[in-house]
Amino acid sequence: MKDRIVNLESVIDYIETHLAGKIDLEQVAEAVNYSKYHLHRMFSATLGMTIHDYVQRRQLTEAAKLLVFSGKTVIEIALLCGYESQQAFSTAFKSMYKIPPAEYRDKGTFYPLQLRFTLHRTAERRVFTKNDICLAEQADLPAWMHLMRLVIDGYPVMDETDYRNAISRSIDEKRALVLKDGDILVGAMAFSAFGIDFWGIHPQYRHQNIRKLFLDVLMEQYLPGQEISMTTYREGDKADTGQRNLLKQLGFAERELLVEFGYPTQRFVLSPKGKEDAP
Repeated sequence: MKDRIVNLESVIDYIETHLAGKIDLEQVAEAVNYSKYHLHRMFSATLGMTIHDYVQRRQLTEAAKLLVFSGKTVIEIALLCGYESQQAFSTAFKSMYKIPPAEYRDKGTFYPLQLRFTLHRTAERRVFTKNDICLAEQADLPAWMHLMRLVIDGYPVMDETDYRNAISRSIDEKRALVLKDGDILVGAMAFSAFGIDFWGIHPQYRHQNIRKLFLDVLMEQYLPGQEISMTTYREGDKADTGQRNLLKQLGFAERELLVEFGYPTQRFVLSPKGKEDAP
């Protein structure tokens, strides 16, 4: 595991230093001396996202930052972020941010699609149980914010200041759960009487059964007999890295379409155990 993480760190380093240009799997594989097939499998299996998706989301995040904080033209930003034309850039940007680059610039509010992955070499393949999940404390807030940045691909719009304040309140009100592996925050969940407000699992632990553990603890100890609600991307949203499928696999059902903070989303619900899922 440690050797794999070291190798992936070199992959991420290469991508991050070449964001101002076109990057593809073959180019990255050649740079780090891997076959592209092996690299694709290793990256996706460890981080839950393909290199293509990571590169696109990172480049568009940097583009969004330049739109808000620089005076560069849209075509200049497009070329700086690896796109060969303004049209191709505008199409990709709108598919993720839901508005054209010029309109995003006019709004003047930056939020990232994807921040750089930072990996833990000490992460272990240990088996977790429901007993490992506990209430969060204020001392967990810095690690929680770090986790949020790692899993930001699951949340369409994220304002860090507002988010930090909301999580701090959740911790005070004993509505925040965490699971740790030593000094690594493996997972976190914030909830209210109506459902889940935030639910994130560290990328290196996503292939374990940790989401189900959090859900079981929530339904058995904190919201017994209640319908659990959560919102995520709408069907067909290219910004979705698999969040809808994860909820469906856990038994959630689709409900009404919503718009949250100007972004189109959909509500999902999980009915209490033993009750029929009525629409």
